[in-house]
Amino acid sequence: MPIDLKEIAAPLDAAAVSRLLPHRPRLLALGEPTHGEDALLRLRNALFRRLVEEHGYRTITLETDCLAGLLVDAYVTSGTGTLDAALEHGFSHGWGASAANRDLVRWMRAYNARAEEEGRPAADRLHFAGFDGPLEITHAASPRPCLTALHAHLAAHLDPALLPCTAEELDALLGEDDRWTEPAAMTDPARSCGRSAEAARLRLLADDLTALLDEQEPHLRAAAPPGERETVRLHARTATGLLRYHRAMADPSPARMSRLCAQRALMMAENLLALTARGPVLAHAQNAHFQRPKSAMRMWQGPVEWWSAGALVSARLGEEYAFLATALGTLRHQGVDTPPPDTVEGLLYAGLAGESHLVDARRLAAVLGDPPPAPRTSAWFGYAPLDPAHLPHLDGLVLLKDVPES
Repeated sequence: MPIDLKEIAAPLDAAAVSRLLPHRPRLLALGEPTHGEDALLRLRNALFRRLVEEHGYRTITLETDCLAGLLVDAYVTSGTGTLDAALEHGFSHGWGASAANRDLVRWMRAYNARAEEEGRPAADRLHFAGFDGPLEITHAASPRPCLTALHAHLAAHLDPALLPCTAEELDALLGEDDRWTEPAAMTDPARSCGRSAEAARLRLLADDLTALLDEQEPHLRAAAPPGERETVRLHARTATGLLRYHRAMADPSPARMSRLCAQRALMMAENLLALTARGPVLAHAQNAHFQRPKSAMRMWQGPVEWWSAGALVSARLGEEYAFLATALGTLRHQGVDTPPPDTVEGLLYAGLAGESHLVDARRLAAVLGDPPPAPRTSAWFGYAPLDPAHLPHLDGLVLLKDVPES
């Protein structure tokens, strides 16, 4: 059946997003099919600016370390530190070196500075957040920073007799950070300390400290400002999440990698849900982290399956969650050339003029019918082509026709 793409596609901007979605979602997720391409991040930046200026968005969250991201937020909201320091220490995975990320942080700080000068209310300030755990491909972080911060907050505001341990006991159980961050533990569960007696005790203490945070909410709400309460909640989530993750790293069973992927996704989802409490949020990450269908891949231990952060958030928020996946036409400097015409990317690439477009994914899926077209293949591991079977599960599909070299 011939497809009139003009009926289901429009140039990408905030107005097109607003027309496509039935209402403003609490969480708008914008995915990307590859990392490290500033053209994709510039598209994200432009969309966020329009969402801020026209649709009341005040928070952006990226696939980066949630604890390190606090440094970026401090710079953005109050000018604490410097732009260079925020980029160097506030991003994980080396993404602080991105020119587009620098532009984003600089623009957010300038926006907030103007808001301060004009006397606008604090609710009008922009916020930055990471929603990934403090995890790298090679290792997971020590739970020390978040556990000690959680304990210190409670100790500062509560009777010491209520706390399940002292700071000294916590420090002794944590031991040296190197035993938590051992790179060999990622592939060898025997090298992980995640199932040691100390780790088991720390998991119980993290649960007790978090329960105490909940039990004393009326008192703590009066004792600490909102920003401090949000931060200590983040520390509590991260402490429990990291200790679960380290336990999964020590798991010798065939389900080990599925548990690790699932635990990372759960940490992401909990952070995303917490951020929506302050208002509508734009989230940006690799497409796979936001998809609604179950995730699957093959690793050295065999097949791995888990529910992504997007699937978990969608189950909780329903229509308040919207996901726009991004597909590419060409990425020639990485060997991704013009897409074959019998793929979804090829159909859109040939039929749409201009650089970026927003496509009604569900209407496109209905026109294409069942079974969907074959997926595009790529010889470059860093690029994940669109899975056409996912089209009915998307709220929109962004096409960036040609990605220039950054």
